Amino acid sequence: MPHVIAEPCIGTKDTACVAVCPVDCIHPRKDEGEFGPSTQLYIDPDTCIDCGLCVDECPVKAIFPVDDVPAEWKKYIEINAAHYQKK
Repeated sequence: MPHVIAEPCIGTKDTACVAVCPVDCIHPRKDEGEFGPSTQLYIDPDTCIDCGLCVDECPVKAIFPVDDVPAEWKKYIEINAAHYQKK
């Protein structure tokens, strides 16, 4: 079960979660060109190993296991996946 970054990340883009991810599945990183124009960070559902390390690192509590995403933010499951489909 992958994790999902939801609405609280919008405008924050704190990259503490990126630093602890052992499989580099959270993007864009600060050193990537799309970091500036991006409104939030995204977790690649095909790469995420469900370790959960990112959850505690997120200062705005925006990261959830896919089955635990609050109802009002369920659309972020598809938003995260779609970010990686366009690449």
